[in-house]
Parts: sequence; structure tokens; C-alpha cells
Amino acid sequence: MTQPPAVPVEADWDAAPGVLEGARSLELTAADCNLPYWIEHVAGSMLRRLADGSVRADAPTEAVTRPGPLHDALVDEFTFRTLAEEKAARALSFLVFHAPDNDSLEFFSTQLVDEARHARVFREHLLKAGVPADEVAGAIARTAASSGAAVLDPLEEFGLHVLRDQGDFYGGVLVLTVLVEGVLAPAAELSERKWKLLDPSAALVERGANMDEIRHLAVGSAIVRDHLTRRPDQRARLLALIQEGRRLWEKLPMAEVLFRRESLFQEGLAEHGHLLGAYEIWPGRRLVDTGVQERMEAAERWSRETQEARLAYMLLDGTP
Repeated sequence: MTQPPAVPVEADWDAAPGVLEGARSLELTAADCNLPYWIEHVAGSMLRRLADGSVRADAPTEAVTRPGPLHDALVDEFTFRTLAEEKAARALSFLVFHAPDNDSLEFFSTQLVDEARHARVFREHLLKAGVPADEVAGAIARTAASSGAAVLDPLEEFGLHVLRDQGDFYGGVLVLTVLVEGVLAPAAELSERKWKLLDPSAALVERGANMDEIRHLAVGSAIVRDHLTRRPDQRARLLALIQEGRRLWEKLPMAEVLFRRESLFQEGLAEHGHLLGAYEIWPGRRLVDTGVQERMEAAERWSRETQEARLAYMLLDGTP
């Protein structure tokens, strides 16, 4: 009897690395992750195990579903993530359009679907967290008018200038990999760890999205690395582009957005910390003992380390 093909480790719920480990070290190419790969290993294995119930998580605790700071922190985070994923999906259409080969076209087509799917599952989890169906759109609109306008809109404008206006495929891949995936993925790792006991189904949503994101980071990095290996004369241009994007990021009030969210979470810890027991957010550190600044500093450090590792892999560390 023919054995079914092995599931690649990055698409295996039981064996996939965490986003920090995978984002820094996993190596995949567009040819590795083309359309047949996605159909077989993402839709056919990873997502099917969600659909058939073999991968599941408990519903949110009452501490999250009833009005209070934990509920507000979850809603703030998941409405923001919904908007971020929607904007990523729309921007990816330009990478599909400008893809220079079939493998890139197929990979970014699957990434577009991934990001649209992420937006949907983040949006749908708001219902599980106790947001009435007729209030979800309003909650997202409020986020769009505040943190979305302050953080996501400028990032989108920068990315679309590169992708849509300049038609710069490799510059667009770089911006998406470093400034979007490379910044948000470590924050998503923190989220997955934070909600694991308080809202296990939210942690599962983050886990699934993170498994996709490490694949996206790995392939995007490989595309830029391959391009610069063939065209080293492009290094200075791409390095200048990422430096421009980082200067933009430094001006954005993401720290204020995270501080508000983590402050709400901290209020919830003070009220419901007994639900966490000895659970450790990282080795040797109980979540209930952490503070706002400590968690924010961890996310910032993880983001910086992830970016530096990916840039080095893409041959873009150092100076022109």
C-alpha cells in the first residue's frame, strides 16, 4: 500500500517550530512552496485537521468573554490583526501581478489566500470572544479609525508606493518580509503565549497564522537572497529601501498601541491571574508575574532579532 506523503515539519501542527525559531532559521523557496505544496500540505493537511476536529482548543474563558479588560485587550488585538491581514492580502495582489516566474506567481497567490483567511479567522474569533455579530463591523471600524490609521495606513501607503506605483517586485517582497511579516510575527508569538490558558482558541488562531507566517518569511527571504546573488548590483538600492522603511516604522506610534493593549491585559491579570497558576510565558518566567514593559520589551527584542537574522540571510546586513 502506498504511504501518504510526509507532512513537512513547518505544516505539521505537532512539530512546526515556533514563529521565532522558524522565522529566523527555516529555509524554503518559492519552488518548494508552490501551488501543489499548498493544496497538499496546507489545505489538504494543516487546514483539514482543523476542519475535522483533530486539532482543537477550548473556548475562551469567561474572563475573556464577559465585559472587562481582558475582553477589551482581545478585541483591540484581533480587530487590529484583522485589518493588518486584510491590507496584506490586498497588497499581495501586486506581487502576484509582477511575479517574474511561475513559482513566485503560485507562491504569492497562496500567500494572498493565507492572509485573507487569517483576516477571516481573526474576525470570526471576535464572535467567540463575546462580541455580538452586529457589533463586529463597528469594532473593526473603530480600530481602523485609531490604531489602523496611525500605524497600518502609513505602512500600506509605503508598500503600495513600491509595489503599485513603482512596480518593484523585489522591493515589494523585501518590504513585506521585513517591515510587515518581520515586525508583526514576533508580536503574534507573544500573543499566542499570552492567550494560551485564558483563551485557548485565540492561541490556536495565532498558532495557525504563525505557521503560515514562518513559511512566508522563509520564502520571501529566499527570493530576495536569490535575486541579490544573481544581481549584487541591486544590493545598495534594496538596502536603502529597507532603511527608508525602518525610518518610517520608527515614527509610527506602535509602542503606544501596544502599551494600551498590554495595559488592558495587565488589568486582566490582576483580576484573573489565579487562572494561570504556574504557567510560564517563557522559561523561568510566570506570565502572572510579568508586567507591561517586560512583555513589550520582549516583543521588541524578538522583532529586532528576527529582522536581523532575515536581513543577514538576504545578504542585506551591514552597509551598502
